[in-house]
Amino acid sequence: MSQQRDIRRTVLPNGLTILTERMEHVRSVAMGVWINTGSRHELPEVNGISHFVEHMVFKGTRNRSAQRIAREVDAIGGNMDAFTGKETICFNMKVLDEHVPTATEVLSDLVLNPVFSHEEITRERGVVLEEIKIDEDNPDYLVHELFVQSFWKDHPLGKPILGTRETVKRFEQDTLFGYYGDRFLGGNMTFSAAGHLEHDAFVEQIRRRFESLPAGRSELSQTPPTTTARIQMRNKKSLEQVQLCLGVPAPHVSSEDRYITLMLNTILGGGMSSRLFQTVREEHGLAYSIYSDLAPYRDTGSLCVYAGTSAANVERMITLVMAELQRMKQEPVTADELRRAKDQLKGNLLLSLESSMSRMSNLARQEMYFGHFFSFDDILTQVEAVTVEQIMQLAQRLFRPELVAVTLLGRLDGVKITRAQLAC
Repeated sequence: MSQQRDIRRTVLPNGLTILTERMEHVRSVAMGVWINTGSRHELPEVNGISHFVEHMVFKGTRNRSAQRIAREVDAIGGNMDAFTGKETICFNMKVLDEHVPTATEVLSDLVLNPVFSHEEITRERGVVLEEIKIDEDNPDYLVHELFVQSFWKDHPLGKPILGTRETVKRFEQDTLFGYYGDRFLGGNMTFSAAGHLEHDAFVEQIRRRFESLPAGRSELSQTPPTTTARIQMRNKKSLEQVQLCLGVPAPHVSSEDRYITLMLNTILGGGMSSRLFQTVREEHGLAYSIYSDLAPYRDTGSLCVYAGTSAANVERMITLVMAELQRMKQEPVTADELRRAKDQLKGNLLLSLESSMSRMSNLARQEMYFGHFFSFDDILTQVEAVTVEQIMQLAQRLFRPELVAVTLLGRLDGVKITRAQLAC
């Protein structure tokens, strides 16, 4: 299992960090420009602007039209994408190694030279408003969004990444350029790449293209949030199922307990052999989909259980979920469960890192959150070090009735949930 990673790091005079990982056995190169900002760093009146700017850079630069950008990427068989999160924006591309010069040219042009034309802003407002409608029509997404808004009430982490109809309609060219000029700075950005490439040559390509990028680092407001343990009931009669999201605060992304948290989540609801899946679906047949997942951020996190079931079975399912949380607190996990969870985590990790895109993302996230690169052996050692006692102690800290928040969405005819039903 021992593998050394060929990782190198260079910082340009303007503060841009360039990371590469050489992968001899592939022909691809994945690259991404990461901006250390996201929806949690927005003012309420411009909620959604990070996502809107992410869209708008594809709508034309000083050198390329939107159509030319698409044609140049297609002409080299590349895959280009972007996403906005609560704490990051990323523009990325994956190409064959022979097309790296073209890819870096297009990607740098997108990031450095957007024009934010009035006509394109008007058109893209419509696109994003339709995207908001799509998400509102997706009950799985919507219940999570409602949960987050309630869980981190009155904090930027609880605001939607896409923004709202009201904020998106207000975006104008000067707003976009103001945001862009404040956030797209050398000290805020990381350019990571993984695949069949050579570090010094790659750095020289990026240096030529990004030397005009202004130096500096944004002073981002980032107040640690407090959580709200509300029971939220949202009636939506058009749904056949009731969607459930139940969660508690969890350790932040760089917490010393992060591997224990991963292990606890894996055992609780991280796969088909997990306790929730086996109990709720396999033994009682109450849900098609049930799982738990983690959302870790710089200074906080959440662990949530999601499921969909009929209104008649909601209360019974919540009882089963709470019983599993209580069991995690009171009974040590078995040696077989622990071994299975460790092997599952290790397998997931090693399989994901066979991809150049996954390694590129892994590089950037380790730089932004840790400023340190972990070898496979480092990570596997930490996973193996997790004990039964640590898992039970963490469960006792996390699963406290007064911390449990619940959101229900759907046809809630006769459904009532009280705090007493959330005892664990």
